[in-house]
Amino acid sequence: MAVFMKYVGKIWRCANLYHAARYADLGLGPYQDPYLLHVCEHPGVSQEALARSLCVHKSNAARQLAALEKNGFIVRVQDEADRRVLLAYPTDKAQEVLPRIRAVRREWKERAAAGISEEELETFARIAQALAENAERIAHEEETCGEEPGQRT
Repeated sequence: MAVFMKYVGKIWRCANLYHAARYADLGLGPYQDPYLLHVCEHPGVSQEALARSLCVHKSNAARQLAALEKNGFIVRVQDEADRRVLLAYPTDKAQEVLPRIRAVRREWKERAAAGISEEELETFARIAQALAENAERIAHEEETCGEEPGQRT
């Protein structure tokens, strides 16, 4: 498993470099596209729900959303029912760059998968999905998904 994870990490880092180069003129970082895509697909999502969905620390979600807000991609609004909750909504600017983000992500997948058969890709996808589901289940069981280290109650 350790070798497999090494390669997954390398794929992730290379993808981020690829995305960073193609998003630079947008003012969008390579780690921000999953946040922006999620907000566009779930307008009004709370920061906490976003952190749980992406399985990141709440502070990371808040930091990335603040950067997206600063660059005009989202707006955060206090929830009327609970003033402690911030809800994220995409702006027109986010909607305008969405096709490009999807195109860059699609292009990366196509280029990264070059020379690999459809059958091999499907097998890999099933295995990767099972690993991701296990990892997410473990994180939720441990109540660590969306939490800072040492914050467990």
